[in-house]
Amino acid sequence: MYLRGFLFQTMKLSKLLYLVLIFCISAVKAEVPDLSTKELSSPPHRVTRPCCAFGSDLQLSIIPVLKYSDITTVGQLGPHHYLGNSGEGNGIIYTQRGGFIDMGHLRDQADWTAYLYTRIMLAKQNGNMMLHLGREGGSKILNLYIPLDLSRNDAVRLAGRIAYDLSVWHEIATWYGSSSIPLMPERYSSFSIEDPYSNLLGVTIGMAAIKSSLPYGNAMDKLIGNNLKMLGAVLTENETYLAMEAVRNVWWTREKHLPSRKILIERQLVVYSCLEPWRVPGWADSKVKSYNLFVPERTSDGRSLDDFYELDFKLNYKFPVRKIFASKTDRRITQADFGQLINHIAKDLEVEK
Repeated sequence: MYLRGFLFQTMKLSKLLYLVLIFCISAVKAEVPDLSTKELSSPPHRVTRPCCAFGSDLQLSIIPVLKYSDITTVGQLGPHHYLGNSGEGNGIIYTQRGGFIDMGHLRDQADWTAYLYTRIMLAKQNGNMMLHLGREGGSKILNLYIPLDLSRNDAVRLAGRIAYDLSVWHEIATWYGSSSIPLMPERYSSFSIEDPYSNLLGVTIGMAAIKSSLPYGNAMDKLIGNNLKMLGAVLTENETYLAMEAVRNVWWTREKHLPSRKILIERQLVVYSCLEPWRVPGWADSKVKSYNLFVPERTSDGRSLDDFYELDFKLNYKFPVRKIFASKTDRRITQADFGQLINHIAKDLEVEK
């Protein structure tokens, strides 16, 4: 995360100091893409917008007198901009049907979906394409194998699937020591309760925005508003704050200070293929059902989306490869290996309890 865009945020002094010291983030400005005519020349950063630490009135280890809560409301959300800008007003909002929603995660994954869609449509003309996606826990390469008969709707679904896989990779990589700032661990936020659902909601909204007749940014604004209303978003910051407090010492604790990984008591490790949101017990009418989300898996004619891409990671030495993958002779993995990595993380968590 980067300092420039972050400094543009209108924040309370305590929140500003926390984020400067913890995240040092900069949200990169960019024009909203016209997906019908404009090809994006480079992918989003691995973390474009400041994301949020789950909890309320959290304290930082080196400045314990300050408190940090990253909460927002529907009324504070500004217009969506591809790759973000200072007016978006991101933060966490509680919803009756979808639990806690991290708006930064949601917007990031929508933008990744939009970017990947443009790459897939370009690859369709050439048959294959290799994209270098930088480093996060090691090098990341996306190989696309796009047939001419892949429909536009299936290209949208494929973009959403790859964007979601990359969001899962971010959670995995941060558990194994990847961070935006050297020596600033981010394991405290890995597989945070709200992250996978927020990521998949962003992918879902991003796919709908691509198919909309509206310009991407306008479509995102409309879809974000409609989805938050459908999910039953609370209206005030205090309601989200009280929802956080209702699960304090159940899902998270204030007894540890940022960036301790022990702030989170629970983590969301079930990330495929259906995501059921974590809702605060007793906060929703029993007649109000949770809104489950589904990871795109197949084309309209039943082909597996895995047939059209491969994410190739060359892991750095923070990953205990021999311990996780006994039969591997190198440090290369693909999205097919995510399950083993997540199972190993689950074992780590059991040991830590």
